[in-house]
Amino acid sequence: MARDTQSIVKMSRREGYALHPKAHKALAKRTTMPGQAANSRMRNKPSQYSLQLREKQKVKRLYGLLEKQFSNLMAEASRTPGQSGSTLLQYLERRLDNAVYRAGFATSRRAARQLVTHGHFMLNGRRVDIPSIRLRIGDSFELREHSKTNEYFKKLDDVSPAPSTVPTWLAVERKKIQVKITNLPVREDAEPEIKEQLIVEYYSR
Repeated sequence: MARDTQSIVKMSRREGYALHPKAHKALAKRTTMPGQAANSRMRNKPSQYSLQLREKQKVKRLYGLLEKQFSNLMAEASRTPGQSGSTLLQYLERRLDNAVYRAGFATSRRAARQLVTHGHFMLNGRRVDIPSIRLRIGDSFELREHSKTNEYFKKLDDVSPAPSTVPTWLAVERKKIQVKITNLPVREDAEPEIKEQLIVEYYSR
């Protein structure tokens, strides 16, 4: 299964945005982009195209998609009635790996993706290993019986503490490691720092 294997810290420095919890410290220490040439370009005022490109790259990397996956998702969002940018973010939020992360079963989307690809979860009673599955209202996923003996899940509260808030579209039973999709996510459920209109403009060129 194709995935981006670049350093998440380097990518975070490139985007000026923490794409992973462990990138916060790195960004606090080094606010510059990696590479000498990149830092010299920072002194110039970015063009509109540059702003659009960086926003697209930031969101693509935040959710762990490759370029073709992301462009296909944007194309689908553009064909759907409503605001394309908000629809794109809704599709991203509805990914199974993102829901595992949002429910608090992993400390990052990368970790959640790994849990899904290793087949630890059942979706509507069936074992799944595809992180990009798009969840719908009424769907439910839970930890496989076989995975309950896994050390990660036995120490879940230590390795991935319960989040202070859980999105309202997810009904989480943490002790059972079980989640039900009660609604569709809205724009406010995604990161507020995302400027989705720049992404729409990028693909509208």
